Amino acid sequence: MTMVKAHVSAHELVAGRYRLLEVFARETNRLWWYAEDVPAEQPRLVAQTALPEPADDDTARRATARVIRTSETMRLRCPGQLATVVDAVVEAGTLWTVTEWIDGTPLSELLDREGAFNAVRAARIGLELLDVLQAAHDEGITHGELSPGQVFVRESGPVVVTGFGLAGATLVPRLTAPSYASPEQARDERIGPAADLWALGALLYTMVEGRPPFRDRGRPDATLKAVDRLPLRTPLRAGPLTQAVQGLLRKNSRERLTRPVVREALIRTLDGGADADRQASPVPRLRGAYAGVRLAGRERSRVALAAGTALAVLTVAAAVLAAAHLLPGTGTAQAPTRSTASAAPSNKHTGGAPTPSASPAPSAPSALPAGYRRYTAPEGFSVALPDGWKRLTTARAGGAYRITFGRDGASPTLAVTHSEHVGPDPVAIWREDVEPDLERLPGYHRVGTVRATTYQGHKAADLEWLAGSGDGRVHTFGRGFLPGGGEGYSLRFTTPAATWADAADRLALKTFLQTFRLTDD
Repeated sequence: MTMVKAHVSAHELVAGRYRLLEVFARETNRLWWYAEDVPAEQPRLVAQTALPEPADDDTARRATARVIRTSETMRLRCPGQLATVVDAVVEAGTLWTVTEWIDGTPLSELLDREGAFNAVRAARIGLELLDVLQAAHDEGITHGELSPGQVFVRESGPVVVTGFGLAGATLVPRLTAPSYASPEQARDERIGPAADLWALGALLYTMVEGRPPFRDRGRPDATLKAVDRLPLRTPLRAGPLTQAVQGLLRKNSRERLTRPVVREALIRTLDGGADADRQASPVPRLRGAYAGVRLAGRERSRVALAAGTALAVLTVAAAVLAAAHLLPGTGTAQAPTRSTASAAPSNKHTGGAPTPSASPAPSAPSALPAGYRRYTAPEGFSVALPDGWKRLTTARAGGAYRITFGRDGASPTLAVTHSEHVGPDPVAIWREDVEPDLERLPGYHRVGTVRATTYQGHKAADLEWLAGSGDGRVHTFGRGFLPGGGEGYSLRFTTPAATWADAADRLALKTFLQTFRLTDD
């Protein structure tokens, strides 16, 4: 249950320089954002923590000083395994902790995506976490809030941990991840290293079982009561880690396994099953999006992230989600899914506006509509764009790319996505690869069903949805198609929901579908 209220939204600036892009982890009283340091043109991670009220100047000074001091101590002890804090500020009763970008994937997201891990993979991650905790405990530092949202798994190198120095900074309840809290924390007692070892046990349990040892009951107090009073559900899939997990999750902190005993158990699991860890390394989820940030540089900061427009908020958030699918090898179907667009207009009424049908596009007309011109991209496609539209952003990763066109940050946009490695079913791509990410968008609502169609003689599928709220609600239509050879393309048209049925927007969508051509055929 997320109790913290986001008084800011994606696209807004914090401390006059950090532009929020997307929430990637939600906890009680805390949100974690992907963000961009606009003056430095660098990606960042930002933790938004609700401080106890009233958050006076003294509270703000102590909170920021503790975070920065703890981060510096841990950075020196664990180089490469700690998210370096670059800034900490308090605005309107909220602590904003800014860290360097981590080229990895939150463990919480991996668990949502993949379910349970094998024991060897869990032991490997657990051993790396134990190294960080031992360094912290040797310095007299207790993390106090270790959870899947604080751990980033990288393609190469050890895990990276965030959140040191944030324990106890929040509103009541002071715990941001009750399902991973120790019994002594549930009783609001003073904590020490044993609380972190409990959290390590809870993480190991979650990795091998696919669920936390004590489920989130919707209310922090109910979850904490369960942690304190209910017996541990016996792990069924822990295998060689069973005794270590059960030993770490003993209610009495004095009876928990010590670090040396845990280390020995983790190493023994690794030595006994080195060949069992066959799961692919995670692809950093937003690498493609931030590659786009770096490539576009100042133009992207000025145009695609132009402040204050509700449409840009959802466009950026959707682009960030879609970037996960820009990379080949992250799923069975990679290409048309990569657009955060959506699809097949139905005959429903949304917001009082009729949704016109979008049938397969006929051959390109000999003459373009008035006010349109053909744009030919060096990537191997062309499309007719309205006058004043230009290329706004480009994100690349491997053989995949995503290019967004529009007039400015506030206007409707067209996104073209390509991947070299796709599955054979465009309907499955939208439904199984894209929509799970889209469902994380605020106010997401699919319009109609995913609809199979054909496009320029190729297998295709359409998806259509709404996202956002109020004046910021947007309507998106996407068409993905498979030209063959393992390649896939998708076209996404996004516009404010209020103007979806306007003649200009209907003409734009129709023109995009009719005039898109692969120029290297």
